[in-house]
Amino acid sequence: MSTTTAPPAAPSAARLPTASGLTFAGILRSEWIKLRTVRSTSWSYAIVVVISLGMAAIMSLALDLPGGADLPAALQTSFVVQASTFGVFFGQLVLAVLGVLVVSGEYSTGMIRSTLTAVPRRLPALWAKATVLFTATVLVGSVANVGSFLVAAPILAGKGIHASLFDGAVIIPLLAGALYLALVAVFALGVGAILRSSAGGIAATLGMLLLLPIVLSMIPATWATDLMPYLISNAGAGMMASGGPAPAILEPWQALLVVLGWLVASLAGAALLLKRRDA
Repeated sequence: MSTTTAPPAAPSAARLPTASGLTFAGILRSEWIKLRTVRSTSWSYAIVVVISLGMAAIMSLALDLPGGADLPAALQTSFVVQASTFGVFFGQLVLAVLGVLVVSGEYSTGMIRSTLTAVPRRLPALWAKATVLFTATVLVGSVANVGSFLVAAPILAGKGIHASLFDGAVIIPLLAGALYLALVAVFALGVGAILRSSAGGIAATLGMLLLLPIVLSMIPATWATDLMPYLISNAGAGMMASGGPAPAILEPWQALLVVLGWLVASLAGAALLLKRRDA
């Protein structure tokens, strides 16, 4: 007499483990623990918030706007948004360094070998790092930018410049600034994974954010001028455009696509090299 047994059910795609048996949710938890337990993370985020609030106050106090109450509402809103997002251009530098260190720090300490042993398919570890870093940064950036508005708005109101936080022309640029900070951090992570060096990754990322626009602006050629809006930092500024007096070359959604293009190129290069190179 014989019995038959039904074949085991296939695992659900949502819970499909990696080759090591670790699910993507487990990898995310591991990367979150790494990110929040590294001292540089909390310091970096704290510096970004302080810079944002401080720059909003400085910019608001420095603006000399006689007859501000007589300015068109759209222009008043633009001044408030500019003051509130002024710190983004400094915060991006801090977060670029953090993004590089998230991955290069593991290479410098040798921890990357343990990570890739636990995740032998490798790419899920990269995606998890990017996901955790993006999520944490966009939350911190949102707090920093909204807080900056709460600092700038009362100062500018004393000069006759008014804007509401719940106006779409205000809240959308503030959130776009937070999104840009998160995208820069992940872009820098990709650069760090490509170069596997803290010094090299930081130098390359800051060079693209700071030096490349300066170099192009010094070239007396039409092609250099045409390229300027497509640099990552200039596109980031375009994401936060709020209808000021000067017309934007790129619409905010077009600027977002440019920044995403830089990020995709960075992560694609990191993914390709991570699969091909030894740890």
